[in-house]
Amino acid sequence: MNRDVYVIGVGMHRFSKDRIAKGDLYFTAAREALSDAGIKFRDVGSLYNGYIGGGMTEGLGFAKDLGLTGVPITHVENASATGSSAFREAVWAVSGGQTDVAMAVGYDDMRQMGSPLSSNQGGKKKLPSMENMLLPAGFFAMWAQRRMHENGTTVETFAKVAAKNWNHARHNPMAQRRADHEVTIEEVLASDMVAYPHTAMMACASGAGAASAIVATEAWAKKYANGRPMIKVLASQSQSEHYGDGHIFMGAIVGPSYSTEITGRLAFEEAGLGPKDVDFVHVHDAFPIEELMYYELLGFCGPGEGDRMLADGDTALGGKVPFSPDGGLIARGHPGGPTGLAQVWDTTRQLRGEQGKFQVEGARTGLVHMMGAGSICIVHLLQRA
Repeated sequence: MNRDVYVIGVGMHRFSKDRIAKGDLYFTAAREALSDAGIKFRDVGSLYNGYIGGGMTEGLGFAKDLGLTGVPITHVENASATGSSAFREAVWAVSGGQTDVAMAVGYDDMRQMGSPLSSNQGGKKKLPSMENMLLPAGFFAMWAQRRMHENGTTVETFAKVAAKNWNHARHNPMAQRRADHEVTIEEVLASDMVAYPHTAMMACASGAGAASAIVATEAWAKKYANGRPMIKVLASQSQSEHYGDGHIFMGAIVGPSYSTEITGRLAFEEAGLGPKDVDFVHVHDAFPIEELMYYELLGFCGPGEGDRMLADGDTALGGKVPFSPDGGLIARGHPGGPTGLAQVWDTTRQLRGEQGKFQVEGARTGLVHMMGAGSICIVHLLQRA
């Protein structure tokens, strides 16, 4: 990046199963981010709207409620990685000198959209294929069963990932799933089966929500810090699928696992850090198999060692490197467009020390990872300056 970039403001509308007007979701998250940053909407030089389920000009209309300032507005859409992509565009707008302040807003209601994997090309109905027939739940179920076959991973291990994240979300006011008790492995296993070995309590929560982040130059960050720690974006990396000998196209759900390995490595190289320097991690944990695999693919343990890392409590709050401290996609929720920005919301507040009962103690560096259908991987590294 050409110029240093800092997160100066974040905001969210709670992820929820309630029917909430999408314009209200958008406005709440955006206004909270502006208030958190201490700036006015007229100070924003570029705006990136991330959403999947709305019309092409829907976000543009919602932005007008913030003010008619002439700000350039871009609609970003990249499946589950939509919010992360909007954030990345804002980061690069500031880094590249396009503007001193840029804003990303993500919103969606997953119940008001069709399947993001289905499409018509040239007006012709697409023939059945892996990409448009296999639901994500089925894909991840097969991925999980493959690990069970090759590594001896048990269904209890997957349930432990889910229970951990449900319990992380208990004190997160923005989470969709907030249990009033400590969730157990047995409770997770007893919930309805979705696609073996994943049960309903292991599947990500889909609903409605919004999140926003504002990034700026160092000068703006210092001016509006108000005594709070400054949060620097150390790395911003994105990769799509790589071709290699014997390549097999994996379909549009998540792509090959090495995408995470490559993108993570590039982010660590850009930041000049390694996994041992990271205090907590957010990943695309739509199902427990993903989080378990990302322990290894991001370099936090060796191949096949993820089960032991989980069993030792290393990835829970209070452990060596907590994963999904806000509950992750499983419990915080996954409305689509805002999910990656919700990760940035928590990461920023964790690094400031503002997350109360689900605070990662002494957190200085956080990693934010997201996958998008069509095989997109995005990794950001944020650090308390």
